[in-house]
Amino acid sequence: MKGVAKVERITEVAKFFLQKEKMTHKKLQKICYYAQAWFLANHGEPLTPDHFEAWVHGPVSPVLYAKYREWGWEPISIPEDNQPYFENPRIADYLELVYKTYGKYSGDELETFTHNEEPWKKARNGYSPSDYCRNTISTVSMKDYYKKRLTPKGDKK
Repeated sequence: MKGVAKVERITEVAKFFLQKEKMTHKKLQKICYYAQAWFLANHGEPLTPDHFEAWVHGPVSPVLYAKYREWGWEPISIPEDNQPYFENPRIADYLELVYKTYGKYSGDELETFTHNEEPWKKARNGYSPSDYCRNTISTVSMKDYYKKRLTPKGDKK
C-alpha cells in the first residue's frame, strides 16, 4: 500500500472494528494493536500516530482507554451511522484483513497472544505480570517482531 495515508486517530480504527461487532474493551484494544503492528511490519510506518502501552492485560492505547473505559467489561457498541473516516479507502480493506484474522478470538485469547509476543514482553521487562506498568511498546520493536513473522522460515532476507 505505497503512499497510503495514515489514519488520523486510533479512534477511527476502533470505529471500523465496532461496526463489525459489539466487543469488549479488551478485545477492541488488542485488535487495534494488531492493526498497528501488522501495518508497521508490512509498510514500515505506523497506521496511526497513537501509541500502545504494556499494561497488565496486554497492549493498551491510552486514547482508546479514555474513550471507552466506562464500558468496563461490557461489550461496546456504537451507532451504525457513526462511520469511521479514512483518507484512503484502502485502509478499510487492510482493516478487514486484520478483522478476518483476529475477530474470531475473544479479548482473553488476544491477551494471551500478546503476552507471548516480544514487543509486550520487552516493554514490561523488569515488571512482574501483575505490576502496574505504562511503558510504551516501541514501534521499532513491533515492526521488527511482526516483520520476522512475515518472512518464511529459512528465508534469509
